[in-house]
Amino acid sequence: MPYPLTNILVDALPEDSRRKLISQLKRVPLQARTSLYEPGEAPKYVHFITSGIASIVTSMSNGDTTEVGTVGREGVPQGVHLLGPALVPTRCFMQIGGTSFRMEFNAFEHLFNTDEGIRTGILAYSQYQALLLSQVAGCNRLHDVNARLARWLLMIQDRTAGTVLKLTQEFLGQMIGSQRTTVSAVAGALQARGFIDYSRGNVRILDRTGLENASCECYLQTRRLLEGLYERANQALFDEDSSFE
Repeated sequence: MPYPLTNILVDALPEDSRRKLISQLKRVPLQARTSLYEPGEAPKYVHFITSGIASIVTSMSNGDTTEVGTVGREGVPQGVHLLGPALVPTRCFMQIGGTSFRMEFNAFEHLFNTDEGIRTGILAYSQYQALLLSQVAGCNRLHDVNARLARWLLMIQDRTAGTVLKLTQEFLGQMIGSQRTTVSAVAGALQARGFIDYSRGNVRILDRTGLENASCECYLQTRRLLEGLYERANQALFDEDSSFE
């Protein structure tokens, strides 16, 4: 089975660092709901996602969860585990199934500590994640659910390069911190305006410009962060897909 997509972080590495890393990567499929890491546990692998979406979520004592991060083919979910000894309290799993390049975490940790190019790339991605979290936290506090859902759908489309997204009402509610009934009403309103078509867990983007207008200012800010993430590949996510040779 071919895996035509690539990972933007890997593509942005200096050539020597990139080749060193690619020689140790294995191509693997990732089904929806696959766990990439669990709270308080050291990960077994690092995954450079090439398609699909991983969600980073935090859980409360009553069982409620909300998304605090999203990873597509721009990054690596386990990068945060390289930054220090603190136990990571979040959970990460594949929300939309896809593919990735994978290697053992301990082997990658060695590369992170010994290769400056790889270390610089991971630190750049970690800074991006921190800035993204700050923006989304402010959005969730200050903007209404209509704008937040529009913003979130646009962010997911940017990371999947697709027009059809497999997203249940339950998942959408968890990701924007709202009840399923609220999600149903908001998605229905966006559908009535002709921006999306939502049926049986499938969201089809019909009018991207309209969806951008319905979103808040946070979408453009998060997109600017994504486009400027890597110096050598800051437009690659929105260009035609390339492949590892």
